[in-house]
Parts: sequence; C-alpha cells; structure tokens
Amino acid sequence: MSEVIKPVSRRSDLRVLWHLLCHPVRGDSHAQRLENFYQGQAGDYDSFRARLLHGRAELLTWIDWPVGGTWVDMGAGTGHNLFSVADQTTQLDRVCLVDLSPSLLEVAKQRVGSEGITNVEIMQADATRVDLPDASVDVVTFSYSLTMIPDWFEAIATAERILKPGGTIAVTDFYVSRKYADAERQQHGWLRRTFWPLWFAADNVFLNGDHLAMLHRRFEPIRCEERQGSVPYLPLLKAPYYLLIARKPMNDH
Repeated sequence: MSEVIKPVSRRSDLRVLWHLLCHPVRGDSHAQRLENFYQGQAGDYDSFRARLLHGRAELLTWIDWPVGGTWVDMGAGTGHNLFSVADQTTQLDRVCLVDLSPSLLEVAKQRVGSEGITNVEIMQADATRVDLPDASVDVVTFSYSLTMIPDWFEAIATAERILKPGGTIAVTDFYVSRKYADAERQQHGWLRRTFWPLWFAADNVFLNGDHLAMLHRRFEPIRCEERQGSVPYLPLLKAPYYLLIARKPMNDH
C-alpha cells in the first residue's frame, strides 16, 4: 500500500491559494480558527502541500518502526504520513491520528475506511491535551504541525510525557534560526529571519528559532538536517525547513 497524491489541478490550486491569500481566518479559539482555515480546502489539501511541505516522506524512512508498537501522529491532518508508510506500519498495534480540524480528519477517516485499515484511531484533540497514558507510546511525529500549535512547548512536553523511555520523536517543519545560532546550526540572515515569519504568520503558521533548541534540549538527537525547499508559484524563493529524529532519554520515567 502506498500513498497516492491527486494530480496537480489548476482549479484545486486556485481554491487553496484563495484560502491562503484571501480568506480571512476567523474564530474565537485556536480550534475554530484552524477549522475555519481548512474547512474549504480539506479535499485539496494534499495535492498542493505535497509541493510545499518537503521532507515528510523521507523523515518517516528514518524511523525504526517497532513491531507491536504505538505511533501518535500529532497534527495528522488527512493522514498523509500514514499512507506514505502504510506498508511499514501494518506491524504496529496502534496508530493514533491526532488533529483539531474535523474537516481534515474526515478525509483521513474516509481514506482509512476505504483501505480497510484496522489499527488506526482517529482522535480529534489538541496536541497539548492528548488523552494517552504516560510512557505508553513508541513513536511521536510532528509533520509541519509544531508551527501551527500556539502552545508548542506544551505539545513537546506532551510528546515527552507519552513517549516510552528510548521512544522516538520525529519532527519536520519550517523554521528560522536564532539571531545568533549555535555553532553547529545554520545561521540565517536578517532578511530571511524577518520575511518568512511574516509570510507564514498570515496563515497562523508561526516560525520559531527556538523549536530546534527545545527539541535538542529535551531529547537525544540521532539525526538533524537543515534545508531549503521550493514554494509553489514562487520559484525564486526557498523556505527553510528542518528534519529531526531523536529519542527520549532512557533515564526518563
């Protein structure tokens, strides 16, 4: 079983671009704003994002999927990650697709049902309040979702809480460096550090120079790569993003 992305459709892209550029995001809570943003583009989500959200499938190949394990995908959306590695994850006992947007999760539910996958649980929940026992999960992933969670440090703390000691966390997302990056990290100039946060913030995506630092502080990094990716219809621009895989320290309980 492998992920199938709809062919590029100009009409589909126009709907997505309208929501990205022209549709005002409204709502009194993060959940309402998220649903307001995605409701009108849920069916077009994957075809456009496949050309914007780089590194997702590659990151998943870095994970050593445990037989009989549990995987929680935070901000799972339409279930893209699951269907990217569906052949490898049939050995898992449980896959939890967590998202706040019912429109995106409805797409995921339909796809899971059409494939007859039985080890998947759809969870409409806030990533900072996932109702799972402590130290009960083998793998947690955040795929371009950490920048959309206002209380992102609590989302990381939740991942740390539910992961078993030695469990894996894998994250890919847009970011900008700190003004003075650590020696081993890439240093972005003023223009990049200013432009990309403003550009993404219009869609309630908040780039942050502290995400990588926090992840490195709370977990034991295995592999981390910082890259730049193309943006649809803006061929001269490259957005910075990273891929990180790390483990929860064995002495954490």
